[in-house]
Amino acid sequence: MKLNVKAFGLAGGILWGASMFVLTWLGILGYGSLNAASIAKTYYIGYSVSPVGSIVGAVYGFFDAGIGCALLALLYNKLIKK
Repeated sequence: MKLNVKAFGLAGGILWGASMFVLTWLGILGYGSLNAASIAKTYYIGYSVSPVGSIVGAVYGFFDAGIGCALLALLYNKLIKK
């Protein structure tokens, strides 16, 4: 069974983008640990725990996970052919 590359990438992007948005707002409101947000700062240029940072993180997360999941689906589809 082949994976739909476009749908898999889109689903991964939406999930991680929304996760970054929620993670940032939890940090702004003082819930949870800021360690995860600190790690995200090292990978996503311009990201910070702020309202603007929540948008930046969501956009970065959408494209980062979207591309990663699409590549994963492509690789999976190539490997199951054999």
